[in-house]
Amino acid sequence: MVNLEWYRTFKAIYQYGTLTRAAQELLISQPNMSIQLASLESYIGKPLFVRMPRKMMPTEYGKQLYTQIVESIDNLERVETEFKRTVLNKVPSIRFGTPSEIFYNYLAGYVGQQKDLYLTVEYGLADILTEKVINNDLDIAIITRQNKNADNLTYEPLFTETFMIVCNPEQDISDFDNLITPGNYTEAEKWLKNQKWIAYSSDLALIRRFWRENFKKRPLLKLQATIPDNNAILKAIGNSDALAVSSNLIAGKALKEGFVKILWKGISPATNTLYLAYNKDKIQPQYVDKIRTFIKTYINIVE
Repeated sequence: MVNLEWYRTFKAIYQYGTLTRAAQELLISQPNMSIQLASLESYIGKPLFVRMPRKMMPTEYGKQLYTQIVESIDNLERVETEFKRTVLNKVPSIRFGTPSEIFYNYLAGYVGQQKDLYLTVEYGLADILTEKVINNDLDIAIITRQNKNADNLTYEPLFTETFMIVCNPEQDISDFDNLITPGNYTEAEKWLKNQKWIAYSSDLALIRRFWRENFKKRPLLKLQATIPDNNAILKAIGNSDALAVSSNLIAGKALKEGFVKILWKGISPATNTLYLAYNKDKIQPQYVDKIRTFIKTYINIVE
């Protein structure tokens, strides 16, 4: 009778390409893995791999077997993983990745009110969070852009944020308004270039995006500071005469509280879609529903 562990061993070798890596993933010794593979090949009566110096190349029989068993083995492993999590914790904690500003400004105040939602929260930028979802280090994450190479992930649109220039609510912007109102955008751009700016990073990612959308060129600005924290940037703007590009999502709370104000939304809106990213084969649908409901209940974007 065939041993199911033989199939798990075969699948791991097929996916990782070497006995060493496959053994590390399954937490068994390499000699035991070799024995299991030999047993499966003996049972089937055909070689499943060609042993090369640094890689195990599947034979045609190996490719056919993998195609037939991989979905069933994945399903069994998923059931096993969820069963273990349920046994260890009757209400499993969802490993949730999010930009820090979004969680702090909108969600943190309501975590304790969720009776059946248990979270392990991790902050990060889009690339880092996406990589962790791919590697199964996170169950689900809010990300600000898709990774086109991660075709095993589901990207579910959540919100579309709109970028804008923000300033101190007490700042006199009449000179700028007098240029923008009649559509004197060339002089308006000169005025903006003469102001002090605060950016998230020296590559001016948000500012550059806004500038290209509205002025069709790259910005040449005087940076007062670069601060890798959007909440800190808004605090700095609210206490100075510097400017920054933010969005109605990032700056939503500060705008509602009057801590900053909108200087200009631009000629045409520069927007970005935020997604809920997850691997549907690694997380149960009810957990996706819980996170989605939690997010959409408490995140309200300022228009």
